[in-house]
Amino acid sequence: MTRLRGGLIQMGLKATTDHSPEFIRESMITAHIPLIEEAGRQGVQVLCFQEVFTQPYFCPSQDSKWYQAAESVPDGPSVRLMQELARKHSMVIVVPIYEKTNVAGVYYNTAAVIDADGTYLGKYRKTHIPQVAGFWEKFFFKPGASDWPVFQTQYVKLGVYICYDRHFPEGWRALALNGAEYIVNPSATVAGLSEYLWKLEQPASAVANGCYIGAINRVGIEAPWNIGEFYGQSYFVNPRGQIEKIASRDKDELLVHDMDMDMVKEVRDLWQFFRDRRPDVYDPLIALE
Repeated sequence: MTRLRGGLIQMGLKATTDHSPEFIRESMITAHIPLIEEAGRQGVQVLCFQEVFTQPYFCPSQDSKWYQAAESVPDGPSVRLMQELARKHSMVIVVPIYEKTNVAGVYYNTAAVIDADGTYLGKYRKTHIPQVAGFWEKFFFKPGASDWPVFQTQYVKLGVYICYDRHFPEGWRALALNGAEYIVNPSATVAGLSEYLWKLEQPASAVANGCYIGAINRVGIEAPWNIGEFYGQSYFVNPRGQIEKIASRDKDELLVHDMDMDMVKEVRDLWQFFRDRRPDVYDPLIALE
C-alpha cells in the first residue's frame, strides 16, 4: 500500500472579535502551534487548516476593520512561519489565509501551499464567492482565477478547493483532470440549511473524480454575529465515497489518517469516468448564462 498520512486541524476562535485582527492572528497562531507540532510527531505528511485560519469568519459583517486581517502571500508573517514549520517537520502545509495584494482594495480568500522542505509552491484563490445574508463575501474577497493549479509536492499531487467552491462540480473535475490525487477543502460552514450537504457533496465529488478529499470545518459560535454553530466534523473521504475518519463536532482537534493512495488509480481504472467523458458535447453547458 502506498500510504499518505494526512492531517486536518479544526479549531474555535481564540479571541473575541472586539480585539484587533493582529491580536486575533497571534492568538490563533499560538493555539495552532501545539497541534502542528503534534502532527509532526505523528508523521503527518500533508497538513491543512480551516478557511481563513488566523481569523474569525468575519463575512456576516460588512466591516472594513477586517481588511487589516489580510496578509501578503507568500511574504506575510503567517506563511513565513508555516514555511519554517514545514521544513522542521518535513511536512506539506496548506495555509488558508486572507490575502492582500499590491492593488489597493483587492483581497482574496487564498490558500498557500508549502512543500515539505519549506518551499512555497504557489497558491489557490477561492473561485466562487457567495453574497447572501450572513455570507457577504464579495465585500471582502475578489473571485480568484487560479486556473485550477495542482501542486506536485514531495508526497502527492495536491489540489485545493475552498468552502463554497465545493458546491460547484466543475472545479473538482478540473483539479482531478489536472492530476490531483488528494484535494483539500478548507471551510467555514454552520449548522442549518447546508449541514446535510457536508457529508454528501465531498463524498460524491470524491467518487466522480476518483480522489481522496480532506474536508475541514471550524468549530463553535462566533459573536457578535452568531450566524450559527460551526459544527466541525472535519473528515477524510476515499475515492469510493466512504468517509474513513471524522472529527468531533465541537472541539479543537487534529485529525490524522493514513490514506491508501493506490486506491486512486484502482478506482479510476475501474470506473473510467475520465475516458468516458464527452467534452465534445459539453459546449452548451458553459454557453448558458
